[in-house]
This record gives sequence, C-alpha cells and structure tokens, in this order.
Amino acid sequence: MEEILRSYSKSLRRFEEILKKEKTAENCDSAIKRFEFTVELAWKTAQKFLRDQDIICRSPKECLKEAFKFGLIKDDPRWIKMFDDRNLTAHTYDEKTAEEIYKRLPQYLDILQSLEQKLIAR
Repeated sequence: MEEILRSYSKSLRRFEEILKKEKTAENCDSAIKRFEFTVELAWKTAQKFLRDQDIICRSPKECLKEAFKFGLIKDDPRWIKMFDDRNLTAHTYDEKTAEEIYKRLPQYLDILQSLEQKLIAR
C-alpha cells in the first residue's frame, strides 16, 4: 500500500506543479497527461486500500461507490465528471476538447488532495 500511495502523492504533486505554470500548448498537454496519471493512480490507490479492507471493486466507478461508502471520499459529482474527462483525454484528442478539459483541471485538485489525506491518515 505504501508504494502505490507514494506514487499517487508524487503524481499529485506534479499535477499541482503544472497547474501553477503559465498556460502554453506544451504546459496544457503536460497538465492533461499528468491529470490522466493522477486520476488513474487515485482510483488504483483507493482500490488497493479497499482490497486491504476486504472490499473488492474492479472499475473506477465501482471503486468510487465503495470509497464513498467507506468514507474515503465525499459524494461529489466532480468525481464522475473527472473520470469522464479522463476517459475523453485518454481515448480521443482534439484541441477543443483538450481546451475545455484543461479549464476544468483546477476544480479537481481539492478532491484528489482530500483522497490523499484520507489515505495517509488511515
């Protein structure tokens, strides 16, 4: 558990870091890629934590439901929107979609940080 949590924390720091930088095409692409990594690690870290509690979830949305029931995350519609955005960036790419998602990235930061803090505390 410690290793995946460490990876998640590192990914989250790098995501925070790129969001503070000036918006350029390169930084936008980097922010979206770091977002993808961080979201992927968020659900996989939650999945590992839940598995250690004998709770099995196999998909991001299933893990979100279980994490909410367990108290790791709050019931917040941004979680679903975040995973939808992650799927869009990971499976398709067009400039308009990338721009729209880039604008939403800062609103996901606090829920990702909250998950990290809950996992560290447990």
